[in-house]
Amino acid sequence: MLGIIILAISIYLDGFLTLFLPYLPGGLSIFTPMLTIVSIFIIYPLYRKQEKKYFTILFIVGIIYDLLYTNLLFYDSIIFMFLGLIIRKIYKDFTVEHIKLSIHIIILIGVYELLFSFFIIVFNLVPLTITKVAYKITHSILLNIIYGELLYTIISKLPNKYKKISIN
Repeated sequence: MLGIIILAISIYLDGFLTLFLPYLPGGLSIFTPMLTIVSIFIIYPLYRKQEKKYFTILFIVGIIYDLLYTNLLFYDSIIFMFLGLIIRKIYKDFTVEHIKLSIHIIILIGVYELLFSFFIIVFNLVPLTITKVAYKITHSILLNIIYGELLYTIISKLPNKYKKISIN
């Protein structure tokens, strides 16, 4: 339940922050929100023993994210499932701590943006350059790392009765 609440808040914050922060190339913001992607990484330990439920939640969140923000039905569902596989691999092979958390978030945001850009290029939806992709990745790092560190700290401080498995 805690994971679903975190995802709902993140989806809402993604939309709310994009209303106030410029995120297009040439904008002055270094705060492009991608909080839902950060959240699906942070909540994985809450579902470590229930991976089928975790991937089901990712699929549903992807559909909701598509309907609200991208208008590409099932696109984010598939990408979130793919990111879920990467997240599972990260948690199984590496220790996730405060300092390493930033690196993992950067990797996930980079993978998401590269896959999104690949899709746009393949279907020739809008003109896209490597510079624009790099701009979006670099301008989304700061806010999302801050959010990830904050969320990680909050979840790790919660009593175990609110989470199924404690975070490292």
